[in-house]
Amino acid sequence: MREVNLIIDGIPVTAREGENLVEAAKRVGIIIPTLCYLKDLDVVSACRMCLVKIEGIPKLMTACSTPVSDGMVVETENEEIVNHRKMLLRLYLDNHPNDCLTCQKAGECELQNLSYRYSVTFREHDGARRGNKYAEFSDTSSPYILRDESKCILCGRCVRTCAQVETRNVLTFAERGFVTKISADADQSLEESTCVSCNRCVTACPVGALMDRRAYGKTRSWSAKVKGVKCKACDYGCNMEILYDKDVPVAVRARDPQGRCRPLCLRGRLATELEYVYGPDDPYVKVETEDGNKFEKATWARALELEGVLEKLRILEEDDHE
Repeated sequence: MREVNLIIDGIPVTAREGENLVEAAKRVGIIIPTLCYLKDLDVVSACRMCLVKIEGIPKLMTACSTPVSDGMVVETENEEIVNHRKMLLRLYLDNHPNDCLTCQKAGECELQNLSYRYSVTFREHDGARRGNKYAEFSDTSSPYILRDESKCILCGRCVRTCAQVETRNVLTFAERGFVTKISADADQSLEESTCVSCNRCVTACPVGALMDRRAYGKTRSWSAKVKGVKCKACDYGCNMEILYDKDVPVAVRARDPQGRCRPLCLRGRLATELEYVYGPDDPYVKVETEDGNKFEKATWARALELEGVLEKLRILEEDDHE
């Protein structure tokens, strides 16, 4: 692929033709702030945090959707850009509960990190809010995922990563305007919906709107020791992380689904958890009932779809002893 040369914040950069400005800037250590952008997801330019100034263009441009070109001169931060980002962050925080001290996402929250970077704080107001003023889980029906709509910033990452696996497509935008929200299927709970608990959405969420329930409360980001491993359940080899608290493995969480290449699945995550975690929580499976989909506690053999294999092994062992 042809390479192009450009200038970003006074630094010469060589990038691949077609590469966007966010990725090109990373090559020289410049981090352009984003909330809706992830490299392996379709670009939507929804959050507007990545606006930059390009020489010769009168308006600010979104770096995530602007491809590099030869001779391009880009400024990623000036007074106009910083003021714009501060304004956006204030609007995000105006619709966000102030519970950073107790939020499980603290230390890893991208909204928190950007607010710190630009010195933007919460402010009291009597205006309308999309969600609750105080943090509260809006969907606790799943034993694997917790939802808090009051923290959702409508970046759409969860919707796009869910849609990358053709057999899923569970999450979508619902309603319009100020009351827009993320919905599972026909505005159902995660238990009622066709969600398969793969946790792709959780790995993509930049804030605390979607949390891994089995890792929730087990440790904090700044005190946890983290070890990366590959899932062994199939040839995809999805990325997982083992979380340690005081050198004791307490939880597993999925990481980096990497687009359509690695889909992530509940079976693989549970298999990894059983292999590494000391005293893992009981697994659950979703079953169809007359009243719709329901989660029910299951044995590990059932959750890992190994009942048939284990029964056959038992029979073979009995035959060997005869």
